[in-house]
Formats: sequence, C-alpha cells, structure tokens
Amino acid sequence: EVDPSLQALESRQEEILKRLYELKSAVDGLSKMIQTPDADFDVTNIIQADEFSPLTTNGADLDLMLGKDYGGLKDVVINANPSQPPLSLLVLHSLLCERYKILSAVHTHSSVKSVPENLLKCFGEQTKKQARHEYQLGFTLIWKDVPKAQMKFSIQTMCPIEGEGNIARFLFSLFGPKYNAVTSTLIDSWVDTAIFQLQEGSSKERGAVLRSMNAALGRSPWLGGSELSVADVVAWCALQRTGTANAAPANVHRWMKSCENLAPFSSVMKLLK
Repeated sequence: EVDPSLQALESRQEEILKRLYELKSAVDGLSKMIQTPDADFDVTNIIQADEFSPLTTNGADLDLMLGKDYGGLKDVVINANPSQPPLSLLVLHSLLCERYKILSAVHTHSSVKSVPENLLKCFGEQTKKQARHEYQLGFTLIWKDVPKAQMKFSIQTMCPIEGEGNIARFLFSLFGPKYNAVTSTLIDSWVDTAIFQLQEGSSKERGAVLRSMNAALGRSPWLGGSELSVADVVAWCALQRTGTANAAPANVHRWMKSCENLAPFSSVMKLLK
C-alpha cells in the first residue's frame, strides 16, 4: 500500500507545480503586452468592456483549434484605422460574444489624434470585471493610423494577418463550422468579391456584384447556402460602407433585412447613425 503521507506530499507537489505553471502563463501574458508596441505605454486612451455570455452547447473547442496554453488567455489584437472602421470585425466580435466569454478592450494609439465616441464605445459600456483567467478569449481593438486592418494572435510568435477579409475569415473559423471544398471556395470567393469589387471597386463593378448577389440569393437564403457565413457578414458591411444598400435589388434587400434582424448586425447599425 502507498503511504498516505507520501500521497499527500505528491498531491501537494502537483498543486505547487500547477500554481507555478499558472504564474508562468500570467507572466508570459504580461510579457506579450509589454513587448508589443501596439499595447504598451504608447496607448493614450483605454476603454474596456467585459462580455458575460455563457457558452452554448455547440461551442467549438478553442483549445483544440488554437492550442492549449494552461492558465493563459488567448489574445486577438487588431489594429484598425478609425477613418475606415472594419465593420465586419465588429459584427464578428458580437457573434463571438454570444458563443464565448470574451474579455474585450478598445485602445487608442498615439498615432491617432481623435476617435469618434461611437467607435471608442463600439464594444459597449464598461461592466463589472471578472478575473482574467475566467475568460476564454481576449479581443483587443486598437484604433491606429494603419493603411489596412492588421491582426496578431499569439503575439510573440505570429506574423500579422493583414486585410479585413483575411481577419474576418480567421475570426469566423473560431465558430468551428466545417464546409466541403466547394462551399468553402464559394464563401472565400464572396469575401474577396465583397472587399475588392463591392467595397473598393468602381460603380460598374458594384453593379455587377449586386446582380450576382441577387441571383445567388434567389437560390438560397445566404450567400454560402442555408446558413449564415463570413461571406454574409463581409458583404453586408461592404454595402453599408459604400452607401449602396438603398439601391439593392429585391433579393439582396430581403437578405439585408435578414442580417439586420440579428442582434450583432443591428448593434453595428447604431454605430453608423
């Protein structure tokens, strides 16, 4: 038989090692913040909002998708220019808050002279804080003078992801949907079309995209098929940004109303007023 005193000693040792590992993870998290120019002492305005959304039964396993880091919070840090707010990322943030416990924060970098009040509060008002380890994902938005949106995840080891479309794809992947190759290609195509033709293209290109969208939405309720996808989020936001929503054909207009009936889209609409 195992000596009870030896068992107690082993249990105590395991508990000490566990606490040391948690402390190391916390120190690593602070180190990431200090070593990242975007989130250090160059920040001039900080507003933090915590979301308390319970997990749903179909929540994806973040540890499985993003890697296990015992005791450490996974952080997504996004730089965006307030003159071109990435509306799709705000919609996706709201959708993620319905699925996970998100520690949300908005910062203003010193490279930006001023940021509209609605963008400073784009994640809502500050609420009662919980301990950092009680959250599943950190989501920090930094308003900064950058040519295009940039995102870092696992700041010390990851090169930035650039472009609103690419960041939107990453964030939507956190929901864990699985598509076949054909549907995945279709969704990716709509994301690129929304960014490069609908949002950044000429009026002729926008007209062509709206006709294509109208035809596609005549066959299915969403651009990617029977369910909402990142293509719908990016395309809806592109229409809002370009001011062409009012001129949308019938099927596109119906689809837009379907989007706006979802809370994450309606919350972004308030920012546009």
